[in-house]
Amino acid sequence: MRASPIQPTVDFHTDGEQHGFLKLPHSHDASAWGAVMIPVTVIRNGDGPTALLTGGNHGDEYEGPIALSKLASTLKAEDVKGRVIIVPFMNYPAFRAGSRTSPIDRGNLNRSFPGRPDGTVTEKIADYFQRHLLPLADYVLDLHAGGRTLDFLPFAAIHLLSDERQQARCEAAMRAFGAPYSMRLLELDSVGLFDTAAEEAGKVFVSTELGGGGTATAASVAVAARGVRGFLQHAGILAAQPYRHDQTARTTTLLDMPDGSCFTTSEHDGLLEMCKDLGDAVESGEVIARIYDASRTGIAPVDYRARRSGLLAARHFPGLVRIGDTVAVVADVVERGIPVSV
Repeated sequence: MRASPIQPTVDFHTDGEQHGFLKLPHSHDASAWGAVMIPVTVIRNGDGPTALLTGGNHGDEYEGPIALSKLASTLKAEDVKGRVIIVPFMNYPAFRAGSRTSPIDRGNLNRSFPGRPDGTVTEKIADYFQRHLLPLADYVLDLHAGGRTLDFLPFAAIHLLSDERQQARCEAAMRAFGAPYSMRLLELDSVGLFDTAAEEAGKVFVSTELGGGGTATAASVAVAARGVRGFLQHAGILAAQPYRHDQTARTTTLLDMPDGSCFTTSEHDGLLEMCKDLGDAVESGEVIARIYDASRTGIAPVDYRARRSGLLAARHFPGLVRIGDTVAVVADVVERGIPVSV
């Protein structure tokens, strides 16, 4: 296999706090000998587990970049036991453009794994994470939100894995993240995901969906920042904070997406009316959305009905919808009031 063209300006094996770049040469019209400079922070203190924390896998999702930028500027080596690798803007070109995919090659990083060292810019980034960063990590946390086209309840997520021991370890880490909701997530297509790469490498992997609409809120950023620390405490990299008597005990609600009936997909172009809000209870057969023909008046809208009972966990965000778009996701409520362990 060809060597990666990406060169780090940090040393992953040196104690202390380092802030640098993953430097990817990129020749283009505006810079013949240019480079994509992906910011990275490495904080290491002796032996211990390694956590790889990533945001900006998609460039229009902001809770991860904000929470990880805060962490990179405040976390000190004396705070940790082991190593934390922080990459707040994983697909840096997409992040700078505020788009889901890269403006350079239109690559969707979270559909590009394992990548190629001699491929497109996006494939080269995926290859570096696959072959160079994932092998360093014991725990991996990839922070997502809905971007410009989806909105989610704030949840941490894992997938169903064939290895029961790995599944249990991932689920414990998900609960320690302590989001208001915790999801056993069903992917429409798992090929090329960073998630799949980390899980197949045997890592403890947790992802999130923490909001959407191409922005972040004070509440969603707080969930991300608190969750990152809970994840690191669970990994044994950060010391657990002592319990305070004035502290409100936190809980999470466990959700599940058992099959494809969770998804409602648009079969029309038009104007979207959501009839349920995120977090609302939904009954099977109930109208959850309507789509109006926006090309003429006097035509009745098309009703979209839930295919199962549960809770509305995600919805299409813009007011206009196209055929093939996901309109809504209904998840099963498995258990409420689960205590957050950290």
